[in-house]
Amino acid sequence: MNSLIPAPIARQPWQMLIPLFVLVAFGGAVLFSAAGGSMSPYASSHLIRFGVFMVVAAIMTRFSREFVRFFAYPVYALVLIMLMAVEAIGFVGGGSQRWLDLGFMQLQPSELMKPVIVLTLARFYDTLPAGMTHSWRAVVPSGVLIGIPMALVLLQPDLGTALAIGFGGAVVMFLAGLPLKWFGMGAAAAVIIAPLAFFFGLQPYQQRRVFTFLDPESDPLGSGYHITQSKIAIGSGGLTGKGFNEGSQSHLNYLPEPHTDFVFATMAEEWGLLGGIVVIGIFALIIRWGWRVAIRSNDRFSRLLAAGMVATIFFYTAINLMMVMGLAPVVGIPLPFMSHGGSSMMTNMICIGTLMMVNRWNREAPKMGIR
Repeated sequence: MNSLIPAPIARQPWQMLIPLFVLVAFGGAVLFSAAGGSMSPYASSHLIRFGVFMVVAAIMTRFSREFVRFFAYPVYALVLIMLMAVEAIGFVGGGSQRWLDLGFMQLQPSELMKPVIVLTLARFYDTLPAGMTHSWRAVVPSGVLIGIPMALVLLQPDLGTALAIGFGGAVVMFLAGLPLKWFGMGAAAAVIIAPLAFFFGLQPYQQRRVFTFLDPESDPLGSGYHITQSKIAIGSGGLTGKGFNEGSQSHLNYLPEPHTDFVFATMAEEWGLLGGIVVIGIFALIIRWGWRVAIRSNDRFSRLLAAGMVATIFFYTAINLMMVMGLAPVVGIPLPFMSHGGSSMMTNMICIGTLMMVNRWNREAPKMGIR
């Protein structure tokens, strides 16, 4: 059978691509329903964006390891400049200044920083001598590399994206072999700083989100409306759901943002618990494949790069699912490959493209010890 399939097709990672295609198609069906039974405006643009970024991911797989390593720092500098430009000339939408108006599209540089910070730290720790992983030289420069973009993103303000950048960076630092005591010290410092950050660093609407998370029933028609309606939508789906295109919460406009942040609630109302299990299972297959790519990597740079990209996809998925179920505050993080939105699709497809690229490196490179 293998002789009948062209080699370029046979060597593709179909164990990841097939679940990904199914997930995106399922997302298109949910968005079709969210628009009241129409491909426009959500489903059609969702599928087109995926097709475009799938081509981008395929192109990325042809990059060499040396090429990617060489451009790690320049790309970081470019995205950092774009984040600064957002503060100066950024486009304001929904009360936040997060986008650059390029004429043909609205670009959100903070989304690009999520995979870029992983790439940059993988490059940094790849060149750091093994004997220095227990010294300040392993943590201070990386802390600066993470802290500057996080601060710029918090100014927009965008707490969810800032946390995603910090999470991806922290995962790379952990896998690079930094002492566990430093992470413990960081956690202790976060506990001490958290109250000050909450009262003096967060915007009033962000503070309300935290209070709403702790007690959503205290203001069910105000700040707690989003999560209350999300829980109603998920719970009313039962085991098998109300049926495709039969969701009342989204169709009657009770559920806010049914096509973006709360697309999982839209899906669960119509497809029920079984639909939710299928979606979570597909994400598990994709993340498991990505983690295996990282484990099988032949060098330190590839392993850290792949693991960081897996962590980014995992963060998106876990936080969104916890958010719509009331297990985390609403922070505006969409569900990968299902939510409508170009920036989210771009970020997650860059992660997929990077994993496919590292997978090719693993396949073509001779086995060797990790540096």
